[in-house]
Amino acid sequence: MTRRAKVFVSRIIPEAGLGRVRAACDVDVWQDALPPPYDVLKSRVFGVEGILSTLNDQIDDELMDAAGDSLKVISQMSVGVDNIDVVAAHRRGIKVGNTPGVLTDATADIAMALLLAAARRIVEGVEYIQSGHWRTWEPMGLLGGDLSGATLGLIGLGRIGRAVARRARGFEMRLVAHSPSCPAEEAAALGVTLVSLEQVLREADYLSIHVPLKPDTRHMIDRDRLALMKKSAILINTARGAIVDQMALYDAVKNRDIGGAALDVTDPEPIPLNDPLLTLPNVIVVPHIGSASHRTRDKMAAMAAENLLAGLAGHSLPNEV
Repeated sequence: MTRRAKVFVSRIIPEAGLGRVRAACDVDVWQDALPPPYDVLKSRVFGVEGILSTLNDQIDDELMDAAGDSLKVISQMSVGVDNIDVVAAHRRGIKVGNTPGVLTDATADIAMALLLAAARRIVEGVEYIQSGHWRTWEPMGLLGGDLSGATLGLIGLGRIGRAVARRARGFEMRLVAHSPSCPAEEAAALGVTLVSLEQVLREADYLSIHVPLKPDTRHMIDRDRLALMKKSAILINTARGAIVDQMALYDAVKNRDIGGAALDVTDPEPIPLNDPLLTLPNVIVVPHIGSASHRTRDKMAAMAAENLLAGLAGHSLPNEV
């Protein structure tokens, strides 16, 4: 009988991926709705050859020590891998995989959905009805912002930033972006003008963030940079919560230094129910659902399984970090 590799899967994932892993491996799947606590995670990965992780799992040197020399591959079911010490993994000869590209459209869709909801005050409108305040059509009621002719500022023009730009062109928005790695001719083909970060902040009526979380992007949007924005501007973040200084954002919105915010990501996650951001009517927060479509999550799970199985077999990962 062929020996089956021992792997740990840190959450229940779509069967499109989990079924493939179960068919090939000896699988231990964490069954709870909440992710495994760090100490539990350390105990469950002892002796495994592969880990299929999610962005909730802290995978550092200590956890890799706990897994032992048998660990060959860490396959993450997300694009971002800021929860994994990739340098430590590579030092140990452990391959790390992620799921890029597949969630581009779903995340771009949620960015536009948040932009529209914030601009036209959709959540406030729902609450207005539910609280019994809607008595008649009001000429001055719940006035919001237009998209046509407005400037969308993009921080980051990678896959998701470009997909957002393509969608925004359909709304006849003016597009500016800060993305040092994007060639000017590629930006121009999208109808995007590349400018400095400061210029994006000053010009944007809507600011959408699409950069990974790294040491140089942590709190990239801080008090000083929020102060550069228009008083009517709305900030949209579908990247990582810690890119924005959340307390500075609260102060900026509360003091009417900017017009509002719409967030799919927060710092920490989940956002505590007593976080002051949740008290502001012009802030929308949703629970990190950027990739939460059936098709996208199925594809992510399948890609994570492919990376895991390739690493267990000693092959190059289809999507290796």
